[in-house]
Amino acid sequence: MRSLHDALQNFDVLYDEPLRRHTSFKIGGPADALVLPGSRDDLHRLLDILKKENIRFMIMGNGSNLLFSDSGYRGIVIKINRNMSDICISENKVGAQAGALLSYTASEAMKAGLTGLEFASGIPGTVGGAVFMNAGAYDGEIKNVFLCAEVMSDNGDITEINTEGMKFSYRHSIIQEGGIVLSSVFCLQAGEYQKIKAKTDGFTESRRSKQPLEMPSAGSVFKRPPGYFTGQLIMDCGLRGYSIGGAQVSEKHCGFIVNKGGATCDDVRRLIEFIQNAVYSKFNVSLVPEIRIIA
Repeated sequence: MRSLHDALQNFDVLYDEPLRRHTSFKIGGPADALVLPGSRDDLHRLLDILKKENIRFMIMGNGSNLLFSDSGYRGIVIKINRNMSDICISENKVGAQAGALLSYTASEAMKAGLTGLEFASGIPGTVGGAVFMNAGAYDGEIKNVFLCAEVMSDNGDITEINTEGMKFSYRHSIIQEGGIVLSSVFCLQAGEYQKIKAKTDGFTESRRSKQPLEMPSAGSVFKRPPGYFTGQLIMDCGLRGYSIGGAQVSEKHCGFIVNKGGATCDDVRRLIEFIQNAVYSKFNVSLVPEIRIIA
């Protein structure tokens, strides 16, 4: 087996890269290497090398829904972000590479007078990450506007998957079972710019007033249990502001855990478990994490 440096010598690589620099939680130890492929061809070549050399890897986008271990990641983290982020608009269809920010994609759709992506205007993840987890907020989710995506398998084969093939459900898509989103096409509707902007501005103001955007977090920690509001359940357990180490239940929105300074992955994990136990004990409701915890 070649050394890691030899295997990756032709790629844009950051070695022993602290993953806290790449997540909205600002938590995570070093990855053996973080690679930024510049194209699908780069990605194909990289996957081929990793497979031949039997090197562990994972895919990430903007790191807005990830909690990495304090010890980091033993293997290669492949970051698909600004390196693969082109957007193309044709009539009522918006095509975006996986690394495009979902919020920026929604902004470009608004400029083109297309409605349907307003709900995504404040979601900080990438298009690829949004498809991966069927991201949603307020009155919408990805499956409602999704048309198709190009997906690369771990062995480099590229296929096109439509809405039915994606098997979307709440915060789930078939990509969670394997595959890498390269690009996606969203089908929107013609609308009036001012109405689209007003709706977008309304969502933005709601987020600003209700969510702890000024502090590091990974967004909503738990999936919403049917028939309940997660933040309300946590607040009714008296946990607003409750802390373990540097991790705190947000005082602004109890559905968020924030890094109030120096939080570790262990702090967050212990706080998640504490919240789950408290809510189950009081309401007999099981909370399932929405964030991805990477050990």
